[in-house]
Amino acid sequence: MKPFRKNVAIAIDGGGLKGIIAVKALAMLEKALSMPLNNLFRLAAGTSTGSIISAGLSAGMSAGELYDLYIRLGEHIFHPSLRSKLWPLTRYRFPGEPLREALEGLLGSMRMGDYWQANPRVDVVITAYDLVENRTRFIKPWKDLYADWPVANALMASSAVPTYFPVVDGRFVDGGLGSYSNPCYVAAYEAFICLGWKPEETTLLSLGTGRGPNLIRPGAANRFFAWDWLKPALGAFLTSADDQQVHLVDTFFKGLDFRRVQVDLKEEIGMADPAAIPLLTSYGERMGTMILRDQVDFSVGFVAQTLPRGLGR
Repeated sequence: MKPFRKNVAIAIDGGGLKGIIAVKALAMLEKALSMPLNNLFRLAAGTSTGSIISAGLSAGMSAGELYDLYIRLGEHIFHPSLRSKLWPLTRYRFPGEPLREALEGLLGSMRMGDYWQANPRVDVVITAYDLVENRTRFIKPWKDLYADWPVANALMASSAVPTYFPVVDGRFVDGGLGSYSNPCYVAAYEAFICLGWKPEETTLLSLGTGRGPNLIRPGAANRFFAWDWLKPALGAFLTSADDQQVHLVDTFFKGLDFRRVQVDLKEEIGMADPAAIPLLTSYGERMGTMILRDQVDFSVGFVAQTLPRGLGR
């Protein structure tokens, strides 16, 4: 693995329990470096499950400890119940209390501003979607508006996937509801525009939580009814938004050491399936190997290389 540069930032996608892929890979990186990852980076951005990993690492937890936490709490948080079995007759599938209790046990009464007051300080950017103002909120420790926010509440807001968990404070839901399920562009913007880092001095490590397989055969969409479009339309939006963020970083921040790492899933894995934990762990090991071998995702540079001259540049 080539060495990291002077300034290091990480960005971790959303994906519910599929965050196991990213956190297992980070545990392998941590072992290879023989050092806690919070000694490595000074900026972390995350959406949904990625926000939990980013906030936990920035608070001093090791990636190995976070991996163990995911394994231990996965079935507890996503435990099937009468509520989940009756969905969509219920407003959401899983109560938020088990997740909140886990986050408060992890972070206690820590406030967002505490990250900025630490020595050395770290910038943590958490995305959440504000339904009342119809915009993505970027919750940061150096902004007065968010400095006093409990970190656990910010993470609950970022992780409140509609239909899976209840809305937080009557207005906040999963940060991936907008365009930032993949927060790599958020991290790059924060690094260079807000913190004043130089691209040629910076490494941005961006981790996905698995790219789902294409389950639609050629010609099958010709026979779709209205309800058949729900799943592929949502999948197209999320995949397109993720790739767009990669393309934006690749296009506008030349000189950056940008390492986008993603794994292709051979099967469809839900974001709330504890039975898939062993499989997710194996994909995490694959991603960890990719990081250590400097194998970046094909989407880095892909659009600019394949469009006609003058487009995508």
